[in-house]
Amino acid sequence: MSLVRGVVDKLAEDARTVAYTPVEVGRDAVYTARSVARGETSPTEPLKSVGATLGALVVVTLLLFPVYWILMSALSGTGGSIYSSGGLHLLPQDPSLKPFLWVVGDLIVPAYAITVNVPFTNLAVVFNTPELVFLDASAYGVDNPSEFKSFFWNSLTVSIPTVIIAMCLIIPASYALSRREFIFRRKVLFTYVLLTQVGGGLGIALLIGLYAVYVQVGLNNSKLALAVYYAATAVPFNTWLLKTYMDGIPTSYEEAAVVDGAPPWRVVTEVILPLSAAGLATVFIFTFLTGWTEFVVAQTLLGTENYTLPVGLYSLVDEYSIPWARFSAFALVFASPLMLVYLFAQRYIEGGLSFSGMEG
Repeated sequence: MSLVRGVVDKLAEDARTVAYTPVEVGRDAVYTARSVARGETSPTEPLKSVGATLGALVVVTLLLFPVYWILMSALSGTGGSIYSSGGLHLLPQDPSLKPFLWVVGDLIVPAYAITVNVPFTNLAVVFNTPELVFLDASAYGVDNPSEFKSFFWNSLTVSIPTVIIAMCLIIPASYALSRREFIFRRKVLFTYVLLTQVGGGLGIALLIGLYAVYVQVGLNNSKLALAVYYAATAVPFNTWLLKTYMDGIPTSYEEAAVVDGAPPWRVVTEVILPLSAAGLATVFIFTFLTGWTEFVVAQTLLGTENYTLPVGLYSLVDEYSIPWARFSAFALVFASPLMLVYLFAQRYIEGGLSFSGMEG
């Protein structure tokens, strides 16, 4: 619970920081202006800061321009391709939200009949819940919405088991490799390094064999089997990453907990894991992304009804044409949760990578 409470407190602190950032920027600007007016600060210093900020904005703008280009295509009501023979347009032609409505589809909570049996009687009371309509796509001229919700659910039911299975292996393995001495420890570490370097290549090379094995045992269309494969591919790199992070935690903290009478499991759950919050967040996100964004294996092993979001996005590509507006809207909605997660977890990812010795 202490780990969860710490994460919640840090997220609340981040939210407060974001809310007060404009106020702090205004105060710093006023303070700097007054300092320059009093002659305490050289006028070139704030100009350097402004120039560096503008330069960073230019770089960020160039990096985000492809995202803007896709957004412009998604807002285009004409459904044309990204490249237009009419020239470059910084604003979408005939803007419309229909592509996004087509992706999201109908947001309706259907009515349910709830039966309650009255105790000590043979009577049963039936309650009918109302149908809740948050968005009716047909009211906005959108027919036959996409199967985004089905793809989204399939991605969740693959990514969540991937995280659970992988974390159940990564955490104890990282702690054992970081804090315990056992036979063949160095060989196990070298094996992890080897799998970290060549795991991806082996995964592609063995794809045909993997497919043959899954077909023979009847698991070629199983989301759980796919999650097990993803977890196996995520274990080597993330175990090494979390292990190197745990190496930076002083052993004196564990020794103090042992002196106070804490059993080994409490040392891990109340000392090691809370101090490894940044590393755990990094590993969690990397593992989740493995199941959320992988395309090749998912397309090979899953049937149409179990397609995940990357495969569902690819299924929009027709042999002769591509509906760019719908394709772009689908891609943006698909990527939005990832961008939000990274924005909130950016500090923990950077901390996990830097303290694990992978910065630079």
